[in-house]
Amino acid sequence: MPELRVTVHADVEPPCSAPPARWAACGARAAIGRRAALARCLAVVALAGAEPTAFASGSNDWSALRRSGAIALMRHAEAPGIGDPAGWRLDDCATQRNLSENGRADARAMGERLRAERIDVRRVLSSPWCRCRDTAELLRVGRVDIEPTFGNAYVMSERRGALTEGGRAVLRAWRGPGVLLVVTHGENIAALTGHSPASGEIVVVEASADALRAIATLTVPARR
Repeated sequence: MPELRVTVHADVEPPCSAPPARWAACGARAAIGRRAALARCLAVVALAGAEPTAFASGSNDWSALRRSGAIALMRHAEAPGIGDPAGWRLDDCATQRNLSENGRADARAMGERLRAERIDVRRVLSSPWCRCRDTAELLRVGRVDIEPTFGNAYVMSERRGALTEGGRAVLRAWRGPGVLLVVTHGENIAALTGHSPASGEIVVVEASADALRAIATLTVPARR
């Protein structure tokens, strides 16, 4: 039986217009809505079934990143837990969920693989969240620029639509040469591609003026 991937998109709470300093409060409020939406989603899936995400190239086809204008959407490496602790602050990594030692090792390993495959990474973008920034830095494939539209769509579920549209616009504008690598969150990648990646996994995307198409997935290399 094919693996079933479910992505929950729950905008059941009124929009939260708080500034970044109060995003933690917004995220806590949205959690109740997400749980209710998950229950509804699972009921629908149980009745109707779902098609698995299909990829033109398949899993671990590194040649997908050699296409002109390719885009790599990477979920941050392993950071145990869900969401962020109560009272987290975007400007203080100590208050957030952070990479484990395994996560840091995985990020380094993925960077080594990118270099070994001679992938021509021309630009690296990251979510403002520390676990994404750390992942991007540990890859060591180029300067890391922060792009707020790839901020955590799970915590900021009431802004998911705007974040997704902003991310889609950035991706559609990329034409190369070389690869655009974006380190972001699983929820963001699922909203953009329909595929829910594992920690540290890359989804390779082709973008046109009016569409995004996921063509391959690249998993974290096995630790030695």
